Amino acid sequence: MELTPDIIQKINLLDNKYQAMGQDLKSYLDGLLISNYLTYWDYVHVDKLLTLQNPKTDFPDELIFIIYHQITELYFKLSLHELEQIANNGRIVEKNGHDKGWKETLDKDFFVKRVTRINRYFEALTKSFDIMIDGMEKEQFLTYRMALLPASGFQSAQYRMIEMSCTDLYYLVDKEVRPTIDAKTASIEKMFEHIYWKQGATELATGKKTLTLKQFEKKYTEQFLGLAHLYKTKNVWQKYLSLSAEDRQSEEVINALRQLDVNVNVNWPLCHYKSAARYLSTEDSDVPATGGTNWQKYLPPRFQKRIFYPELWSAEELENWGKSWVESVIRK
Repeated sequence: MELTPDIIQKINLLDNKYQAMGQDLKSYLDGLLISNYLTYWDYVHVDKLLTLQNPKTDFPDELIFIIYHQITELYFKLSLHELEQIANNGRIVEKNGHDKGWKETLDKDFFVKRVTRINRYFEALTKSFDIMIDGMEKEQFLTYRMALLPASGFQSAQYRMIEMSCTDLYYLVDKEVRPTIDAKTASIEKMFEHIYWKQGATELATGKKTLTLKQFEKKYTEQFLGLAHLYKTKNVWQKYLSLSAEDRQSEEVINALRQLDVNVNVNWPLCHYKSAARYLSTEDSDVPATGGTNWQKYLPPRFQKRIFYPELWSAEELENWGKSWVESVIRK
């Protein structure tokens, strides 16, 4: 093969790269000569991936249940990957006027593209949720689910992290408690104490915390509080506020955030509501969820009124948050 100028240039660039690290390019080339080709199954770790499904019963449909939840967690991981990029993106510029300080500004196009990616991930999940709604036999599910106690999808830590990365913690405070809290002065710890999802995992009869919630808090509270402090000034809402006044009024930006609000706080929980109604509702009474969660009042957005970006919605839209969606689900 002829050593073209292009190849020689790349060799010189590689040499510069390894010299800067105090390394010898020739040694790396020797290693390349004896290295094996990369295969798809090694790169994706297919063999290992296919060993991560371990049903607790012999019911065939339990495999569907496990795999879809694993797919969900992978999409959540992708969402958190984008949220971390949004949080840490910005360039340093001089402030206007005589102030010689500095501030961090966010690139609008970068912001919109990353929010749009998250929207795609959630839309892929909601569009595929028929796998859970109609893809399992009800009799099988109602039987094997008893072997899963007290585990619950409620315990998805990544979903809670997505919420805390998307908005100020104040907007995740239980809506009944929110009016009593001053968003500007309340501590992260105080707001987290009243975060909305804790009400969703209380025993219906006694109001006490379920074992599901106790386990969840024990494992993740410290991590959640750390994330809440870290993202206090760089969650998606705060990064939006760091945009220029012109960019904040951009239809592209506002639509991306409104869609994110709907995807995370309306469409996704209502997919779960529809699934719960399909499998847990009976003519006589509703079957409790495996974690003892009060799914009838916890899942419908019109009850929770959990909204990341209330400033981007009209008063009428806020008042009717998720209502038409819920009503259409109930009629089906």
